[in-house]
Amino acid sequence: MERVLRSSEKSGIGTSGWFMFVVSFLLLAGAVVSFSSRQTLGPVYGPVLAVLFVLAVLGFYSLQPNEAAIITLFGRYVGTDRQTGLRWVPFWYSRKKSSVRARNVTTEILKVNDKRGNPVEIAANVVWRISDTAQAFFDVDNYETFVRIQIETGLRAIASRYAYDHGEENEPTLRDAETVSEVLRNELRERVAVAGIAIEDARISHLAYAPEIAGAMLRRQQAQAILAARKMIVEGAVGMVEHALTEISDRGVVVLDEERKAAMVSNLLVVLCSDHDAQPVLNTGTLYG
Repeated sequence: MERVLRSSEKSGIGTSGWFMFVVSFLLLAGAVVSFSSRQTLGPVYGPVLAVLFVLAVLGFYSLQPNEAAIITLFGRYVGTDRQTGLRWVPFWYSRKKSSVRARNVTTEILKVNDKRGNPVEIAANVVWRISDTAQAFFDVDNYETFVRIQIETGLRAIASRYAYDHGEENEPTLRDAETVSEVLRNELRERVAVAGIAIEDARISHLAYAPEIAGAMLRRQQAQAILAARKMIVEGAVGMVEHALTEISDRGVVVLDEERKAAMVSNLLVVLCSDHDAQPVLNTGTLYG
C-alpha cells in the first residue's frame, strides 16, 4: 500500500519589507536621475534601474493579524509566513494569503435516527480555525468544504450513538448537552486533523423530535411525567398512612381491628392520592351495620 506523505507547516520564510522599501526607493530615485541625466551612460543605467525597481516592488505583500501567506516556488512548498506588517520575498516566489482566524459554522438542521431508531432533528454550532496551513492547503482539496462535510458526518454519527432521552441506566442521552458536546468535539478533532484544522468548540444548537413523531412523543413524555408524579404521591401517601396508624396505636387513641385498619387505610389513600378535594361523608351508623 502506498504511503501518503503528510505536509507540515514550516516557518522562517519572508523578510521585513521596510528594508526593501528603502532599496526600492533608491532604485527608483536612481532611475529617475539616470533618465534625466545628460551623460552618455545615463540612458543605459536608467532602464536597468527601472527594471530592478519593478522586480523589487513585485515582491511586496502585507499581512494582518491572524493572517498567513503560503509561499511556494514552482509548485514546491517553501514555508508559511505569519509575521504581520509589510513583508517581502523575491518575485519568483508565489504567495497565497489565508485567514487563520476563528470561524463559526452552524449546520443545517439534519434529520437522523437516534440509538432507538426514533427520527430526530439536530444541528450544531462549531468554531474552528486553521492550525497547520500546509496541511489545509496541500493535504485536502478544499479545506472549507472538507470541514463542512466532516461536521455533518460527525454530527450524524454522534446522534446515532445516543437516545434522545430516557436512555439505559447511567447512559447519557442527546439531551445531556455538556456530555454530548464534549464527545462531538473529540469526534470532530479526529476527523479534521488530517486537514490541519483545530476545533475550538462544538455544541448542539438544535434538538427536537421529527415532526411526524413529535406529537406521539410529547404524549409519551406527559404520560411518563404523570406516572412519575403518581408514584411519588403514592409513596408519600403510604408513608403518611403508616405514620398515622403507628401514632394512633402508640397513643392509644382508639383500638382498631384489622378490618377497621383496612377501611382507614383505604379512606386515607383516597384522600391523599385524589386529584380533587375530598368530600366528607358522615357515617351515622357503625362499620358493621
